[in-house]
Amino acid sequence: MTTLSLLKIFLPALISFLIGIFSAPVLADFLYKNKMWKKKAKTVALDGSGTPIFNSLHAIRETNTPRMGGVLIWSSAVITVIIFWLLAHFIPEIAKIDFLSRSQTWIPISTLLLGAIIGLVDDYLEINGGGGALAGGLSLRKRLLLVGIISFFVALWFYFKLDVTGIGMPFGFPIFELGWFFVPFFVLVALAIYSGGVIDGIDGLAGGIFASIFSGYAIIAFIQNQIDISAFCAVLVGGILAFLWYNIPPARFYMSETGSMALTITLVVIAFMTDVRGEGHGVITLLIIGFPLIATSLSVIIQLLSKKIRGKKIFLVAPLHHHFEAIGWPASKVTMRYWVVGIILTLVGVIFAFL
Repeated sequence: MTTLSLLKIFLPALISFLIGIFSAPVLADFLYKNKMWKKKAKTVALDGSGTPIFNSLHAIRETNTPRMGGVLIWSSAVITVIIFWLLAHFIPEIAKIDFLSRSQTWIPISTLLLGAIIGLVDDYLEINGGGGALAGGLSLRKRLLLVGIISFFVALWFYFKLDVTGIGMPFGFPIFELGWFFVPFFVLVALAIYSGGVIDGIDGLAGGIFASIFSGYAIIAFIQNQIDISAFCAVLVGGILAFLWYNIPPARFYMSETGSMALTITLVVIAFMTDVRGEGHGVITLLIIGFPLIATSLSVIIQLLSKKIRGKKIFLVAPLHHHFEAIGWPASKVTMRYWVVGIILTLVGVIFAFL
């Protein structure tokens, strides 16, 4: 672990942050000038019932705060990658801190861009979908299908190109071999983590949680000596922190689908990259570091099942963070407590990753 390795991680992260900070006003001006927000608040839940509690909490903000803020995150990261790649071709010394590599970062960068583009299309349709079949954006089923397709091909790459057929286990246990079932397992993990992207519902909440999660994996990859992956995670953190600067209450814009889809799919790839390939157990660790996302998904699933089976709700409103709002917690308190829990879980997860 040399000074050069640390420079390779922190310098790109700083550049990504600065790109985000200085480009955010331009993005915000564009989003407000073009009124890139929902034209009406959500009125129907996943099960077809109404959303009166959610509307009482967020209806006004939903219809006057722009979406597509996630563009700031992935564009800052991608521009940083391009800058260091270009400089490496002209300045030999820079080549030592260029972190674009086929073995470590091509796949996560590709999923970041694919998720970002699909999410951006969904955001645009939700804002300007008109009255056609795509009004309100892509349906949940279509989004899950697209995430499933992306993760399926990435899983095939892991299985056939990288010879990954299992997941690492903690406490010195041997690799848990999955054989061909590795591919559907990868897809299931991707869908589960993607569904946690609905944590983007309160100013500053998603940004803080994702910053904590990717910081954890930056540390894990660094200790595994996967420096390029660590640098890429750090670059994402830089972009997320720049976004968070403008997303803390009152938010200038929301992350929305272009950010959450890009980050969740990429997170799954990073977790698997820090698993068997890094001689670790990054996937099992995701249960700890990514628990805020998992808990968000579970709260929605539990709510839907309870309403279908028992005929009544468990939470006042789902996802879970809106339940806390509904019982009287100020949005800022929900956000800050999620941040605290997220940081603690990240620390526990990093320790667990090396047991």
